[in-house]
Amino acid sequence: MRKDESGQSMVEMALVLPVLLLLLVGMLDFGRILYSYAHLHMAAQETVRKGGLGSKDLEITEFAKNYIHLGDSSKLQVKVSPTDSNRHSGDYITVTLKYPLQIYTPLLSDILPIPEYIETDSTVRVE
Repeated sequence: MRKDESGQSMVEMALVLPVLLLLLVGMLDFGRILYSYAHLHMAAQETVRKGGLGSKDLEITEFAKNYIHLGDSSKLQVKVSPTDSNRHSGDYITVTLKYPLQIYTPLLSDILPIPEYIETDSTVRVE
C-alpha cells in the first residue's frame, strides 16, 4: 500500500529555501565587501601618490572623492597625515580612506555594527 507523497517536495523546499537564500545573499554581500575594499585600497594608493607629488590636502581630498565609485562620495572620510603645512620633501605621507557600507545579509547585519566601515590606508615618500 502506497501513501500519497505529493506534498513532500514542497515541504522540503520550504525548509531548505531560507537557508539557500541566506547563503546567496551572504555571498553577494561578501563579494560586494571584497570589491569595495579592493576599490578603496586602489583609491588610497592613487590618492597618496598625488600627495607624494606635492599636492595640497584639499586637492588630495577632492581627488579621492572623485576617484571612488562606490555610491555617495560625500560619505567618504579622507585623513591625510601629516597636514600639508607640516609636510616636507623626504617625509612620508599617509592617506587613510574610510567608507560606510551597508550589510544586507539578515543575520550578519544584526551582529555587525551598522554601518560597517571599510578602511584602507597607503603611505608614500614625498618627493
